[in-house]
Parts: sequence; C-alpha cells; structure tokens
Amino acid sequence: MRVDKRRGRRPAARTAAALLAGVLAAAGLSACGGDDGESGSGPVELTVDVFGEFGYEELYKQYEASHPGVTIKQRKVSTLDDYKPRLQQWIATNSGAGDIVALEEGILPTYMQQAGKFVNLFDHGGKELQNNFLPWKWQMGVSPNGKQLVGLGSDIGPLGMCYRKDLFKKAGLPTERDEVSALWPTWDAFQQTGQKYQDKVSGSKWLDGPTAIFRATVLQNAGAGPGYSFFDKDNKLVFDTNPAVKQAFDTSLKFSQNKMTADMSIFTPPWQTALKRDTFATLPCPSWMLGGIEEFSGDSGKGKWDVAAVPGGSGYWGGSWLAVPKQTKHPKEAAELAKFLSSPQGQVGAFKAKNTFPSSPQAAKDPAVADAKSAYFSDAPTGKIFGDMAAQVKPVHLGPKNEEVRLAVENILIAVGQGKVKPEEAWTKAVEEAKKAAR
Repeated sequence: MRVDKRRGRRPAARTAAALLAGVLAAAGLSACGGDDGESGSGPVELTVDVFGEFGYEELYKQYEASHPGVTIKQRKVSTLDDYKPRLQQWIATNSGAGDIVALEEGILPTYMQQAGKFVNLFDHGGKELQNNFLPWKWQMGVSPNGKQLVGLGSDIGPLGMCYRKDLFKKAGLPTERDEVSALWPTWDAFQQTGQKYQDKVSGSKWLDGPTAIFRATVLQNAGAGPGYSFFDKDNKLVFDTNPAVKQAFDTSLKFSQNKMTADMSIFTPPWQTALKRDTFATLPCPSWMLGGIEEFSGDSGKGKWDVAAVPGGSGYWGGSWLAVPKQTKHPKEAAELAKFLSSPQGQVGAFKAKNTFPSSPQAAKDPAVADAKSAYFSDAPTGKIFGDMAAQVKPVHLGPKNEEVRLAVENILIAVGQGKVKPEEAWTKAVEEAKKAAR
C-alpha cells in the first residue's frame, strides 16, 4: 500500500487538476493561482514542519501540480523529542516556524494554552469540515472556549504489536498472526512468551526498549479507567496516585529489570540501526510506526515483519493535528494546504504511503484503507487490524506538561535496564522526577 517512490515525474498541471477536482471540492478548497495573501501576486513557498512519518510527499506533488505558483518544502526530524524544543523556540519567539506545523497529541495541550499564536482556521472555512473527523478528534483541535479551531486532525494511532516472523521461527514460536495474537491476551502472557524467546535466541532481546511499552500501556490503562494519565482533567499532577499510571510503570519495569529490552527509544539512530539487525523481536506499534519500520528496515526487512493484536486487546498511541502559526506570511494559502492534507482524500493518501491511520471516518471506510494489506508486513490486513482497534479508541486527557513528565519517567525505566537504578527504587525515583518535570 506504500506510494511508489519511483513516480518522480510530476504530472502536468492540467491532468493533476482534473484528478484532484473531487478532492478539492470535498475538502472545501479552491485552486489557488499563486496569490500570496500579502502582495496579491507572485509565487508562494509553503514550509511544513513534521516529525516521523506523515506520508505527505506524494500529496505535496499533487497539490503543487494543481496550484501553479505554489511550492511546498517539508522539514522533517525523526523524533518528537527532537522536534519539540525546536517548535517551542519558534512559537515562543514568533520566528522560524513553518507555515504549517504538526502538533502531536502529547504537545497539543501546551499549544492550546497559546491559541493566540495560531491562525483561527474557523476564519478559513474550517467549521464546515467538522463532519470529516471523529468527534473527539475534532473537539481536541478546538480551543476550550470553542471560539478557535487551532488544528485539523491528521491521523490517530490505533495499536498493534509488530513482530519478526523469522526470529519467532528461530525461537520455535508460532509465526502466523492469529496464533501469535493468541499467545498474549495479557501483558503477563506477553512477558512469559518473551522469556521463552530469550531462552532460545541468544544475542536478541524481546523488546526494543521500555519506552514504547510504557507509552502504550499508560494510554491503554487510562482509556479503560479514569480517562486521564499523568494529569487529571484539571491539569493537576496525579502521577503517583493514578492506578493506571502505576500499573503501566510496573508492567514496563518487569521488562527492564529482567533484561528483556534493548534499552532503546523509538526513531533514535541506535533504534534505526537495530531494525536492520536481529536486535529485538517485538515492538508495540501504533499504525504510524509501520512507516518508520519500513523506512529504516529497508528492503532486507520485507516479509520478515508482521502485525498481531496488542496485549489487552485495545489502545492507541499518538496522532497529530495540523496548525498554522500566525507568524506565517501566507495564512490563506497555508490554511488551504492544511485543509487538503487533512481532508478524507488526503488522509487516504497518507495511509497508502505510511500506514498513518485516518482520523476521518470517511477515509477509514474507503476501500483503499479498509481493505488494505501491507506487502512489507507479510500481507497483514492493516486496514482491518487498525480499523477494528480505532473503533474502540477512548481518548485520554493529557496535561500541558505531559511530554516533560513522560520523558523523565522513561529515563528512569531505561536506567533500570542499564543497571544504573535499582528496580526497587525505580518508582520512588520516577515520582520524584515526575514532580520536577511538572513544575
């Protein structure tokens, strides 16, 4: 389902415009002749800031072809942790941000408190697009007073479990996804399976690191429980009193203290390199993770990976919104591009490219999504796997300091695996670090 990168030649503007007429109409867009919204004429270059894999490259080419005079430049960094400080500086100084910026769910609450720094997309036809999004996804992009549309939803992150079929075979474990899913109805069963794996395959770990499993289980537990994680709905730190957090921490801690992870964080250079080797066998993977695995594993990984159900049977992780900073010189054109990228058709295109699962119900029902299979992931029916999970997603409230707390706690879990923190002291240290990070 990945967009063929060999399609390097841009189609003629007339042909692309005809192909995209339905897309533009459905998204409430009009073809722009290159007006910059300031001088009234001249070419426009729009910069889009993203992290990870959004799957927009082919969509940019299509949009440029149907909008003569508009060119799009994407600035991409691999990890959210690298992206976050750059975005903070750009927004704080009112300088340097792209015309469109991606706001991941963990950092969205921070920028909702700075809504005045962003263009109100209600002023650019945003209101009429509400039915294009899941109700909770739409609402999270609207300011608390309901007067400003800060961001348009892109993807959501329904959970699966990615695994290496070849390594499972080496360990004598089942390799077919239904049989694999049956191995781990719970996280305890997942750990027991991992212990069997590590007993059979030397030099390889069960998981990439504790960070992915912590992020997945925190949201899984919170969604099934109080509806919030580190902070309650009044944004008060409840890290040490929320059972959903403690349970997730304890689950992750078991893997760290039993040396069952490679102590890596997703999308970092060591993680990227490890994907080309036999460093680890499983990875909790929201739909958007598949694009990263494919990119960094390369051709050598095709057919080795597959996707099974996640322990616990539900959950999500991640998802983003597209916002237009007020510092842009082209608010009208940027808003039009954001509407195109987040339209149902745009979300279908992004899913085809990188498996980023749509936040649009219309896109999720499109046969290109619902019936999708991934050749790279052993023909896994990714549309059905993630579609079934997406239907169960229960959004979790995240406080403005969510990312700071998350990162501080994950560092403790990694330190346990490295022998720098004793397992019996980990929770106390995590609480201390969470309180510092929340200040």
